[in-house]
Amino acid sequence: MENQKSAIGLDGNLAAALGYPIGLIALILIFIEKDNKFVRFHAIQSLLWGLLLGIVWSIALVLTILLFFGGALAGAATNSGIIGIIVSLLGWVAFLLLFILGIVWFASIIFAAVKSYGGAKFSFPLVGKFAEKWSS
Repeated sequence: MENQKSAIGLDGNLAAALGYPIGLIALILIFIEKDNKFVRFHAIQSLLWGLLLGIVWSIALVLTILLFFGGALAGAATNSGIIGIIVSLLGWVAFLLLFILGIVWFASIIFAAVKSYGGAKFSFPLVGKFAEKWSS
């Protein structure tokens, strides 16, 4: 199935692999791919995974900013340096988690592209079941 041509004229495994790092290709494939279920599955999974990680990353970014500025404001409002330091340290921890999440995002996209190019139909946690259901 993955060796069939996709709707955009590429081999199925190549089209599925390109959909992970290039979200526009996945988006196009969702709308025009009707026959190749392998390509359609990976296109849907790619967009859902990107959306999920984008939402989590955005929440982590807002939390990081709030903790950094909240630490400064809390320290100034209470005239206590220790509260500001503690909240700012939490901001640094949140920043570190934000950085790690970015690395995980990048690594998962590369992993998915390699696996789909090899013809594997694997599922990411949380979004794989939806992609399977919606690609049928």
